[in-house]
Amino acid sequence: MHISTITIKFKSTGDLKDQPGKGCVSIPRTEHAKQFASRCQEPVDPKQLLYVQQREFAATTPADNSVSVLGSDDATTCHLVVLRHTGSGATCLAHCDGSSTWTEVPLIVNAVTSRSNLAKEGRLSCILLGDDRKTSHSLSLNILGGAGVMGRAMGTWKVTTAGGEGSVIDMNDVIKGGIHLPLLYGIGVHVKSGYVFPASFIFRGPVEELRSARTFSGGQMVEVYDSSRELVKIGPCRWTQSDDMAFWLSQDDEIILQYLSTSPYAEPPHFIQHIKSTVQFLLDHLTSDGLFPGGQPHFYRRTEEGKWKRIYQQ
Repeated sequence: MHISTITIKFKSTGDLKDQPGKGCVSIPRTEHAKQFASRCQEPVDPKQLLYVQQREFAATTPADNSVSVLGSDDATTCHLVVLRHTGSGATCLAHCDGSSTWTEVPLIVNAVTSRSNLAKEGRLSCILLGDDRKTSHSLSLNILGGAGVMGRAMGTWKVTTAGGEGSVIDMNDVIKGGIHLPLLYGIGVHVKSGYVFPASFIFRGPVEELRSARTFSGGQMVEVYDSSRELVKIGPCRWTQSDDMAFWLSQDDEIILQYLSTSPYAEPPHFIQHIKSTVQFLLDHLTSDGLFPGGQPHFYRRTEEGKWKRIYQQ
């Protein structure tokens, strides 16, 4: 798994448009990555969490009273991206799988910069967490390349690297039985402080199966949180009936891993059950039309008890 820390510095958010070529990107020393990879995972309280699934991103600010931690996991060949503006504290977490990186990076950057317009000073700081193989290494380069192209197109920054080194840092890897496995599968970020930490989760909602079905059916990267209203926003999603969907429920674990995973020997223990529950959800809802009457999204608000509850807008 790659752990890369990139810092893009600006004197102020005005530099994004007014001061071309004044930024820099720095990749810190390998020792920092070693220390991060060696830390114990911290369990995240569901009452504080907004969980981000594959091909989703969410952004908010320290003023948010509903979300304290953004988190995601199950990153084997995917990348988890944390982007934060140190002046405003606006923070975005994205779960990228390489399906459309060059269109996703601008969405992630805009999610942070659009929430940082009032900040007089600060910099964009980014952490990437991904798997230690060629597939993930390529995704690292695409994410960094997408950010660089976007910056040059906007006249926002010049990409340079500390010490002249441009490689990512490969530290989050362990070999068991001849198989490369990530040490860390997930991360969380505290929105108020920007503290990023190895994380584990017992809750991946709200509506985990619905969101998984959207991705399983080919849904693209989407923002799932409206920070101005502190509401999780899901859909409307679109999928149609698949004749071979029920086939997967009758297959053994090895077949599912070989055909439905990009990293069959590195998946976490809950992967098989996650796939089966997603397939069952799609069988129970052969089309998405009935889930989104009138093409309206689902909205969820944090209750006083800390749970996400669906609300119905007039």
